[in-house]
Amino acid sequence: MMMTTNETPLPLIQVNHLSKHYRVRGGFRQATQWVKAVDDVSFNIQEGETLGVVGESGCGKTTLGRTMLRLIEPTGGQVLLKSEPPAAVRNILTLSGDDMKAVRRQMQIIFQDPYGSLSPRMPVGEQVVEGMRIHGIGDAEERTETMLRLLRQVGLEDYHANRYPHEFSGGQQQRVGIARALALRPRFILCDEPVSALDVSIQSQVLNLLHELQTEYGLTYLFIAHNLNVVEHISRRVAVMYLGKIVELATREDIYKRPMHPYTQALLAAIPIPDPKQRNRRRLLLTGDVPSPVNPPSGCRFHTRCPLAFDQCKLEEPALTEVNDIRDETSHLVACWRAGESAFI
Repeated sequence: MMMTTNETPLPLIQVNHLSKHYRVRGGFRQATQWVKAVDDVSFNIQEGETLGVVGESGCGKTTLGRTMLRLIEPTGGQVLLKSEPPAAVRNILTLSGDDMKAVRRQMQIIFQDPYGSLSPRMPVGEQVVEGMRIHGIGDAEERTETMLRLLRQVGLEDYHANRYPHEFSGGQQQRVGIARALALRPRFILCDEPVSALDVSIQSQVLNLLHELQTEYGLTYLFIAHNLNVVEHISRRVAVMYLGKIVELATREDIYKRPMHPYTQALLAAIPIPDPKQRNRRRLLLTGDVPSPVNPPSGCRFHTRCPLAFDQCKLEEPALTEVNDIRDETSHLVACWRAGESAFI
């Protein structure tokens, strides 16, 4: 069936009710408990866009991304990848063998720790070539030419191919990681905090490089980060996670100008502003610590720290629902009983 111009394009990736629970074994006569690192998460990523994911440490961002790639096997849910022909989708969580190997060529990852993600025993050129060799792409000469072209494209020189990871700076190591991710010509790249371990002066260079490569190759990114300024710079849409769930999902403009969830408002209020004249700006102070994912609160998981919480928040969990009438990829989704109310003091 042909898609009309009024229909929303089929997403490159559809995540439906994805969960990852870890078993925690108790002691003698203690019941088995479960850490709900990712709990019933759903979202779409359109082809060619960047979806940013933010939240506090331990909220499940990295687990979400790695579960999507099956670097961690999920507890439940679906990850649908648009395949050829364009109208077809495949649930990668049901694939195995050669089918899964073919999918791994389309979905790559840039790790947070550039040095830890590289083998200390292999020259970086061989590490870029290794994926092409495993997938049978080209002959030895073609793979070498591709490797050198990619190194030059990410800002390195040909002679760097013979060097080992410890001979590079952190920024250069991350450039090698980017070249390695590009070697298989993927459609989707998971960027797992790719600049958090880099100097501030290098972060902008790597971010600009990722943006240039996305434009040239038509890449789709899931960009995980703590730094909300970085996410604002590179993302088209932003998902905010708290304790294993997405609590708000909207376009970059809506998230940063009109945050609807109290947790999102608190994250944005914590961004330092280098202007002494704004010392008296409105504040939003959260009390208490993040609850344990082993025993999350009933109802809304944020109610124990939320300044707007009332009785319903403690009893009933809000669904991630639209707060506008737009039913496409620009929808503003919020999981809050008092969405849109200001939590500032």
